Amino acid sequence: MEEDFDFDAIVVGSGITGGWSAKQLTEAGLKVLMLERGPDIPHRSGYTTEMKAPWDMPFRGKGDAQLYAEQYPVQRLNRHFTEFTQDHFVNDAENPYQQGEGAFDWFRSYQLGGRSLTWGRQSYRWSDYDFGANARDGHGTDWPIRYADLAPWYDLVEDFIGVSGSLEGLPQLPDGHFQPPMALNPVESAVRERISARWPERRLMIGRTANLTQAKEGRVPCQYRSICARGCSFGAYFSTQSSTLPAAQATGNLTLVTDAVVEKVDYDPVAGRVTGVRWIDRSDMSRKSASARMVFLNAGSFNSVHLLLNSASEDQPHGLANRSGVLGQYIMDHASTLSVAALIPGFEQVTTFGNRPTGTVIARYRNMDVMDGVGHTRGYSFQGGALQSAWVRGMREPGVGADFKQGLRGPGPWRMVLVAFADCMPRASNRLTLDRANVDANGLPQLKIDFAFGAEELAALAQAKADAAEMMAHVGGQVLMGFDRPGTAGSAIHEMGGARMGHDPATSVLNRWSQAHDIPNLFVTDGAQMASSACQNPSLTYMALTARAAEHAVELLREGQL
Repeated sequence: MEEDFDFDAIVVGSGITGGWSAKQLTEAGLKVLMLERGPDIPHRSGYTTEMKAPWDMPFRGKGDAQLYAEQYPVQRLNRHFTEFTQDHFVNDAENPYQQGEGAFDWFRSYQLGGRSLTWGRQSYRWSDYDFGANARDGHGTDWPIRYADLAPWYDLVEDFIGVSGSLEGLPQLPDGHFQPPMALNPVESAVRERISARWPERRLMIGRTANLTQAKEGRVPCQYRSICARGCSFGAYFSTQSSTLPAAQATGNLTLVTDAVVEKVDYDPVAGRVTGVRWIDRSDMSRKSASARMVFLNAGSFNSVHLLLNSASEDQPHGLANRSGVLGQYIMDHASTLSVAALIPGFEQVTTFGNRPTGTVIARYRNMDVMDGVGHTRGYSFQGGALQSAWVRGMREPGVGADFKQGLRGPGPWRMVLVAFADCMPRASNRLTLDRANVDANGLPQLKIDFAFGAEELAALAQAKADAAEMMAHVGGQVLMGFDRPGTAGSAIHEMGGARMGHDPATSVLNRWSQAHDIPNLFVTDGAQMASSACQNPSLTYMALTARAAEHAVELLREGQL
């Protein structure tokens, strides 16, 4: 007799990938339970500070410094964290974690939509330079997929979420299905031409961003406010609330539960299958559970690993789906730093209007067909752009009196910045473990993060600094500063790995379908599955992998294999 389950599928997490799991599975006709550990934030009505001006805020948008030092010591370091957005980030005091070897800034958003409300929206495809990197240089384990496997899923995701960008024809950064690009400003256009004339392989282009430039299914184009992390009532940027959640809810097949902290995935050792999940209801701290034919973990890279480790049992003593012993290992984050800041003279009479919510990108150009990196075998890319100083420059410039104040009324000099993002090598020593001696407010063991960048990343950033200074000097810029040491690990906000995909069950957690080698009805489709980091933003790849895995899971279910 067929077993009776509460749901066909349970999706843990409601962020960028959780929303996609729910959308794909419900549209295929499955009854889905989505569990989110944080509170509900309804689209539009939940964005309580979106339309407020600084003078409407108690601390004029800067926030309570004492509160931040006591309650948000990590989150306040996030560039998107302000008084306007603080409710979209976790309270560190209530959500502690342990840092082992090396510091790691873990930026988190526990609410409906997760970090889809606060992400930087940069959306880039990976190429076979990325999927083939581990096999090429021997670091990590080979990806069991290549670009051709994911290309149609990139198409699907871009078409649905709306990505604006330019077609550049670069093999290392494949073009996609884009809405019209946002415009480079005059300084960026000039810098693009001057760099390309000297180095044709170095292409400065507008950032490909999940901000609409054309209306789409009840969403309107970007308003050029660049306050995205407050939440966008216009639906002009991709978030769970604006896109995937409404699609899933429209099917009538979704049950959404918020304030549900999942503590364990249930496992049947006789059947060799997961059977459901258990969670803590934050409203009254009661414990609840539900059963399902399959489970999708989309809690965020590190939280999904935490859940797998915490689901250890007598049959699975080292964590769920961890026959390989590598669960928690090979975590990554891009090594990132400000490679150059330079004054760009000759544009004093030029200005722009509006706040474009994206910058510029120079795609990877090192170690592709020719290994030309000095001390490193992967690559790096640059993000940044040209910015014009406003009146706040007066805080840094000497001066006093009426003439000085009057001079600050107009726009100031143009600066160009290039921030390097370097590929991070997968290392077993960079790992997540459970610290059972320290628990959080829910009584769950805290996660411990051990992480350090190595010689490869340091060499890449050193070469990136030299390249950036050379490019700025060539375009006529005056170099002000540049760095070759990475920011604190985690500062790129691209943490990934810990339950990597691979060919061999003895050295990886997941197969080519984001499906656990050991447990066929368990899927992990967030950043935990990544086997390497590339040097471009990973979110688009997470979403494409999720859509692909969901279709495969539906096929297996219909064939009776789950």
